[in-house]
Amino acid sequence: MFKGAIVAIVTPFKNGEIDEQAFRDLIEFQIEQGTDGIVPCGTTGESATLSHQEHDRVIEITIDAVKKRVPVIAGTGSNSTAEALRLTKHAYEAGADGALVVCPYYNRPTQEGLYQHYKMLAENVSIPIIPYNIPSRTGVNLLPETVARLAKISNIVGIKEASGSLKQMNDVIRLCDSSFSVLSGDDFFTLSLLTLGGKGVISVISNVAPADMAGLVDAYEAGDLEKSRALHDKMVPLIDALFIETNPTPVKAALAMMGKIHDDVRLPLYRMSEANQGKLKQVMQNYGLIS
Repeated sequence: MFKGAIVAIVTPFKNGEIDEQAFRDLIEFQIEQGTDGIVPCGTTGESATLSHQEHDRVIEITIDAVKKRVPVIAGTGSNSTAEALRLTKHAYEAGADGALVVCPYYNRPTQEGLYQHYKMLAENVSIPIIPYNIPSRTGVNLLPETVARLAKISNIVGIKEASGSLKQMNDVIRLCDSSFSVLSGDDFFTLSLLTLGGKGVISVISNVAPADMAGLVDAYEAGDLEKSRALHDKMVPLIDALFIETNPTPVKAALAMMGKIHDDVRLPLYRMSEANQGKLKQVMQNYGLIS
């Protein structure tokens, strides 16, 4: 159902508040550059620092700005199933096309607990749901066998896989129906995952270079492996630079260098060190994103 180069969009702040105009401008930039979908309120959108009211508002702004031109997959995860249910219901009622639901963090549930968490959401909200597996942040790994169980639930339609293991991604693809969308949660693995049968990526680099990531996926789907490999090789230094510190600090700094947002993150995130700012700026200049 969901495929291509989907951006995990940042939430721009100005003086500590959501910068709505900058956010709408970012969405227009994404659509103009060929992005296949927008994910607000994900990790890159600093969902963990948004109040419930802000979280709802960011999703509403996204849906209003996108106007059905591409799918909106709202981040609605929480470490509390009840809270995730409320967020997912709101996204559905607001008109989102799907919900990206990170594995419950901190609690470290069992595989059965994870299964029951997603089953509860799917049974109570008739929105397409994509679990988001990122063990480095959540402390728990959603295993392929559990994903295969979840894939049998009609409105659990894919997974964002950021385990860092191509073997695990391959196992998910092998165990699930071909209609199940396995999306990379790591920009670097996008091309490799496509070759295994994945459907695309929920991307950080797309915030600053959306046309290149969309081009990589489009080229692969068109059978032009040479072009997709060339775009992959082009993006690798930028991908590395955007993770020189904790995401989304570097990508927000990069967007600020491009004049698109203020370089503003919320504590406990903090602005990049001057040394890393310099390294990122050099990569951005080499890439041609800034002069």
